[in-house]
Amino acid sequence: MPVATPAQYRAMLDAAQKGDYAYPAINVTSLPTINGALRAFAESKSDGIIQVSTGGGEFASGTSVKDMALGAIILAEATHRLAARYDVLVALHTDHCHPKNVDKFLKPLIAATAERRAAGRGNLFNSHMFDGSELKLDENIRQSKALMEECARHEIILEMEAGVVGGEEDGHDTSGVANDKLYTTPEDMLAVYEALSPLGRFMFAATFGNVHGSYKPGAVKLKPTILRDGQKAVTDKHGKAALMDLVFHGGSGTPLEEIRETLGYGVIKMNIDTDTQYAFTRPIVDHIMKNYDGVLKIDGEVGDKKAYDPRGYLKKGEQGLCTRLKEACSDLLSTGKTLFGKV
Repeated sequence: MPVATPAQYRAMLDAAQKGDYAYPAINVTSLPTINGALRAFAESKSDGIIQVSTGGGEFASGTSVKDMALGAIILAEATHRLAARYDVLVALHTDHCHPKNVDKFLKPLIAATAERRAAGRGNLFNSHMFDGSELKLDENIRQSKALMEECARHEIILEMEAGVVGGEEDGHDTSGVANDKLYTTPEDMLAVYEALSPLGRFMFAATFGNVHGSYKPGAVKLKPTILRDGQKAVTDKHGKAALMDLVFHGGSGTPLEEIRETLGYGVIKMNIDTDTQYAFTRPIVDHIMKNYDGVLKIDGEVGDKKAYDPRGYLKKGEQGLCTRLKEACSDLLSTGKTLFGKV
């Protein structure tokens, strides 16, 4: 079926929250990465989230165009068409839009959804992320509220972040931030809930030491109990119904026991990008190294067209990504829990 409707997306989040599982949210940049993701969700019988970053959108628009919104629209439209061939629910999301990119990324994408709705079609995107973590919390909340009001008019869910996810992603480097910024406080979580909850449903990327990228065991010091303590501060004051939909950023390379721990604290979405990038690239490198003489025209030879045809190695990349994403579905306990045909 096509991409989930707003009502189906809310049902997905409700089911994950109630069932203590989460959806893998994979960043895509091309048709092979979209197809690999859809195949993984279908083979896992898991619903899932496909998302586009500003850098991914810029890449997809072409290296001579570099229009992040245009590229995101192209990838989203392709996903709508391709998802219709699968028996799972898929939601579309955008990742890490910093304040400087709101006018050239988020605003055009919200407008594109508004145009589709006016024409009687479904939303282009189900949700968007505003990453105002570089701002002071009060300004982050102010800008998030303004965007959330705009999104809510079109049944779009906003994800916001407070605190800083370490590392580097899409050219945004936070490796030099103060250590205490890597951990969201209970007071921060309470402030976010009280500011945004009156406006409707939202997702919150609280930070608990998570870092973008892949690191050797022990290099990243996660404190998942921060999520537990923040949720407790909110529910103690506002009741159990106030439990927030939390998002785990920087999930690549995280030990399984820490992933599973976060599920009990309200995480319903975990971003996976670094690990799937590697899973896509690794079999392509293997193909090149094993077929070196065929991929290159060496010493005046003609090479092997079957070896250097991009379809040959991109299929292997797609399969590698699919295999890794199926592992993520299993880790997050979403395998076999599709709501397709039920909502």
